[in-house]
Amino acid sequence: MTGQTPANTAPPKLELRKITKWFGSEGAGVCAVDDCSLEVQKGEFVCVVGPSGCGKSTLMTIGAGLEAPTEGGVFVDSRPAGPPGPTRSVVFQKFALFPSETVEQNIKFGLQMTGVSAREQESRLSEQLRIMGLEGFRKAYPNELSGGMQQRVAIARALVMRPEILLMDEPFGALDAQTRTILQEEVQRLHREKHYTVLFITHSVEEAVYLGDRVVVMTKRPGQIKKVIHLPRDVVWKTGDIERAAEHPEFIEFRREIWGLVREEIVGA
Repeated sequence: MTGQTPANTAPPKLELRKITKWFGSEGAGVCAVDDCSLEVQKGEFVCVVGPSGCGKSTLMTIGAGLEAPTEGGVFVDSRPAGPPGPTRSVVFQKFALFPSETVEQNIKFGLQMTGVSAREQESRLSEQLRIMGLEGFRKAYPNELSGGMQQRVAIARALVMRPEILLMDEPFGALDAQTRTILQEEVQRLHREKHYTVLFITHSVEEAVYLGDRVVVMTKRPGQIKKVIHLPRDVVWKTGDIERAAEHPEFIEFRREIWGLVREEIVGA
């Protein structure tokens, strides 16, 4: 049931071009990713799925500039992306908050490091506290928050930078099922409203179908692109909660197709 490829002649916002990554010496170490090319258009939500150890997270850290590829390059608006910077914000599975800093201090950290004025910091902070439902927690410390609330802080810290590209590495993987569901719906809502450009790594096929405009399926290690599935964006079942979406025949068919591709790789491994 692969969807139709949308016509888009614009250059990609983010491009990973012929990426290969070896850990250890080339030819003698471990090849995590082999000759992977991936494009993310402006305003597009692209999810990457595949078996454990297939190089999904490696591909994302290379896209973020946190890891250098052995071969290939990363481009933003057709120009070499260079080192990490405010253009690309990252949200990890582990919240990576500063334990001795309050919610507002954690969220404002990047703004302070990049010299944003105090007035603008406060304006952006207030906006993110409101968007992420954290207004009553600005003076709280991470150890006073639930896992879900800590991840809201981590997402707010990324979004407060107003990045051109948001890279998310299994951001809900460490959360309980109920909290994960709520945050999936929050991220879906934010994307519909703000049209962020997102590269999202996940183990969950259901999460990928619900959130993604495209789902990229990777092979077992060394990771390569096995297939790209185009999903519809403007459909009713993506505007509600994920439980109802999962009952829609179109959702069920996409999930079946994508899981079948992933399962082939797991069994083959």
